[in-house]
Amino acid sequence: MDPALRHPAKSRLIDAWRIATSPWRQMQLNRAKRAGTVPVGILFYHRVSDSSSNPWTISSNGFEKQVNWLNDHFDIVSLDEAQRRIRSGTNSVPTVCLTFDDGYADNCSFAVPLLIGRQIPFAYFVTTWHTKSGRPFEHDVQRGCPLQPNSVEAIRAMADAGVEIGGHSRQHLDLGQIHDPEILMDEVIVATQEMSELIGHRIRYFAFPFGQIENLNSAVFKLLRDHGFEGICSAYGGWNEIGTDGFHLQRFHGDSEIAYIKNWLTMDPRKRHVWQTAIAEELVP
Repeated sequence: MDPALRHPAKSRLIDAWRIATSPWRQMQLNRAKRAGTVPVGILFYHRVSDSSSNPWTISSNGFEKQVNWLNDHFDIVSLDEAQRRIRSGTNSVPTVCLTFDDGYADNCSFAVPLLIGRQIPFAYFVTTWHTKSGRPFEHDVQRGCPLQPNSVEAIRAMADAGVEIGGHSRQHLDLGQIHDPEILMDEVIVATQEMSELIGHRIRYFAFPFGQIENLNSAVFKLLRDHGFEGICSAYGGWNEIGTDGFHLQRFHGDSEIAYIKNWLTMDPRKRHVWQTAIAEELVP
């Protein structure tokens, strides 16, 4: 995420835009409620911490503020409940899911206990190699600030507590640039099966590393469907429309200032456009 998104002046402008358009947004929401077509929003975070801040870190206070606001305005549901609502063809309640990517050890200091303690469901996507080896992610090493990933024991404890653990590849590679079927099989299926065996729980969901349209791969969609996965997450920002098959779940950055979260999740018209464009361009096997 661009650090400029955290600039206070931009946050104020976003708030002003949302407030100025709130009558239109409320009208659209009321219309969607009557029609049963209220879309589902899904947020993804990476790291919640008050130290070594970077573009994919949100502070503990910032995260708690977002959770409080979401809890006041949305049903916060699990991925499988979100899919049920999407596939049912009708949803009259503003709905959101929380997810995390990569698997940073710092999340266990505040974010994970907060969500488990408040019985808020969330999904946690981890890479197999970093979890097993304890080695930091390359994107953190390149910034000169290597950060500790979650251990296998921590991921197992989360799964035992009811957290939905998901696959995020073996080594956090850009799967959109890989076309060798053996490498894709290892990164997506074999690595996720290894993670499942390590934690003693079935892994049902997968999230693309990086997750933009150019990072997706039709072969990965097919692999996951063929191997019985329930769904796959991308990260280019869009609502999940009611009445679709719900296998491909789109997500918004949760690592941003709360002004952006409020804007994106309150019927921002640009996000429907993102969804329609993305579906039109989706790579089909």
